Amino acid sequence: MSFNDNVQLDPSQVQDRRGRGRGGLIGGGIGGGLILLIAALLGVNPQLLEGLTGGAQEPQSQGTAPACETGADADARLDCRITGTVNSLNAFWPAYLQEYSVQYPQPETVIFDDAVSTGCGTASSAVGPFYCPTDTTAYFDPGFFQDLVDRFGSSGGPLAQEYVVAHEFGHHIQNVLGYLERAQQDPQGPESGAVRVELQADCYAGLWVKHASTQPGPDGQPFLEPITQQDLNDALSAASAVGDDRIQEAATGQVSPEAWTHGSSEQRQRWFYQGYQTGDINQCDTFSAPSL
Repeated sequence: MSFNDNVQLDPSQVQDRRGRGRGGLIGGGIGGGLILLIAALLGVNPQLLEGLTGGAQEPQSQGTAPACETGADADARLDCRITGTVNSLNAFWPAYLQEYSVQYPQPETVIFDDAVSTGCGTASSAVGPFYCPTDTTAYFDPGFFQDLVDRFGSSGGPLAQEYVVAHEFGHHIQNVLGYLERAQQDPQGPESGAVRVELQADCYAGLWVKHASTQPGPDGQPFLEPITQQDLNDALSAASAVGDDRIQEAATGQVSPEAWTHGSSEQRQRWFYQGYQTGDINQCDTFSAPSL
């Protein structure tokens, strides 16, 4: 899903902490990092980082994402695409939630590499993209998006990447609405609260996609161009690539639904498409769904 070339971006909405990693990381080697990546991919459980590291760290120095000024920059550079997607999400969700008399506190967004200190503890890049409810911040290492292609077989198209950003912002919406904590109350299994939380965030991502090409930027021009079938295929490819069944089979050669935390490839695609097709947050109620 390409950006309109001349739409103005707001890089102040994204902190750039690349090159400022610390020690005391989650992970510690390819094996441990892979396990954590599988466990936390596209939506770390809220207390996971704190439980593994023993608490929060002091915040790092920060700057804004560099040289991200227009939609043309977002089409040309991944860090600017993250910034542009964040801008679009921060423009879309306040007005949408206002229809339900819900205020949208704008989350922070951080781009990092190697490691990052958060309100949930210190995380390495092996954790993958995640949202920390303690500091209401979404964290992205741009290197993950190549891993999504090389290690998990996803499409590398723009909407595949934008879907990841929108999914993490979906966790912020859940935090605002009071759903996010259900992942901790029922942390694994094919019908678990954790799976329902992740599938709902997928649905919220699809809901944003439905409206993204009509959401205007500060100059009144929409951030994104109309979605194409290839765009949709790219997003569905990314959703499929991070299904629990697909990751388990690649890692161990077998599928164990009792250990699921995010849902199957089919479920993740279907709930993303539900949000996209309906554009209605009421159709994303995974907790009331008799079957996922």
